[in-house]
Amino acid sequence: MPENAPLLPSGLSERRRARGYITLLVPVVLVLATLGVLIFGKREPTDPLGLAQSWLDHTPVVDGHIDLPIYVREMYGNDVTKFDLGKKMSGHVDIPRMRAGRLGGFFWSVYTDCHEEIDGPDFLNPSHHVRDTLEQIDLARNLMDRYSGTFEFVTTAQGARDAMARGRIASFMGIEGAHQLGNSLGVLRQYYRLGVRYATLTHSCNNAFADSGGYDKPPNATWGGLSPFGFELVKEMNRLGMLIDLSHVSDNTARQAIKASKAPIMLSHSAARHFNNFSRNVPDDVLEMIGRGKGQTDGVVMVNFFPSFASPDPDSVGVAAIADQIDYIVSKTGHHHVGIGSDFDGIDRVPKGLEDMSKYPYLIAELIRRGWTRYQVAQLAGGNILRVLEGAEGVAARLKRVKGPSMAKYDKRRDLDGGWGGFEL
Repeated sequence: MPENAPLLPSGLSERRRARGYITLLVPVVLVLATLGVLIFGKREPTDPLGLAQSWLDHTPVVDGHIDLPIYVREMYGNDVTKFDLGKKMSGHVDIPRMRAGRLGGFFWSVYTDCHEEIDGPDFLNPSHHVRDTLEQIDLARNLMDRYSGTFEFVTTAQGARDAMARGRIASFMGIEGAHQLGNSLGVLRQYYRLGVRYATLTHSCNNAFADSGGYDKPPNATWGGLSPFGFELVKEMNRLGMLIDLSHVSDNTARQAIKASKAPIMLSHSAARHFNNFSRNVPDDVLEMIGRGKGQTDGVVMVNFFPSFASPDPDSVGVAAIADQIDYIVSKTGHHHVGIGSDFDGIDRVPKGLEDMSKYPYLIAELIRRGWTRYQVAQLAGGNILRVLEGAEGVAARLKRVKGPSMAKYDKRRDLDGGWGGFEL
């Protein structure tokens, strides 16, 4: 694709108009930046780090996975009065470092843990997953409101662009595992109404919808990929416009979901198995299913910074190793299908030189040294994830015209069998 191809489609209702609008918009932004140099005498920096910072000032990072909510739950019991995000926090994330790193938006990960012994072999044991998920959504929204001069809650790609244009950090939400759905598509729909815009199909445990990839080795398969109910979940997420996130899932789950989805997919925080043979990492054949060619599905692979995923020798992992991950994924998918999903505040070690959110420009500087263009950097930083989200929005708009909400149920549940004959008085 040529360097002046569309980068960030606009939110106009007609997608053809959106493509045309953005095709004009991105070159215009770059031309205006050039005119600024000619008129005001300002020149772009010549050093890679300065250039990276300058480029990200115009096309900031949109990170696919930040674990600030679970960090706050575990450190402060979700009490937003016990800390100040405007000052340096003990983790990887706070407002000063967001600004220093040129962060323009991120997905707040709404996460609750899964445990096989809690959920049971049929995933029917009562649990607090839905309660805890609602508490984490409440926490994320409370933080957005408390720091409303910094964060802006958004639910669409265009909403994110508008928020960034106002100088705010666009704030999406995603849930990190379908165990958080309580085996219910009705719960999925309520999360969507609350603003959730992606759902990871599993965390590190199998659930009623799909098999997990586990961590270094996968758990024993329950379904061989997606369950019958999992295929219904994919259809309903497509209808809603909620992105299907395939980080954490088993290889077969990923393959089947990519083939089944009518909308673009994402991997919100993943690494390539090529570098480290962990089942949590993405194999080559799954990467090669992602694209816009014949037989492929559009999507974005957002690269995780966790050193234990990046290499069998995590102590050796620095900026260059994460750049290697990005370059490798590009070699399999192309520049239109890669993004950043750092996993900050959810990992217990970080690469040397990427210790926190302030360091994003150092990664971009490494890519610039390798010959990445301004346009390619803009795609990686945020353009690709916003394009993918907008693609899912477009699919949902079409599906909602012809389909109502799915009435599918988990076939092992008996409480929704119906046939009630009334009370005997």
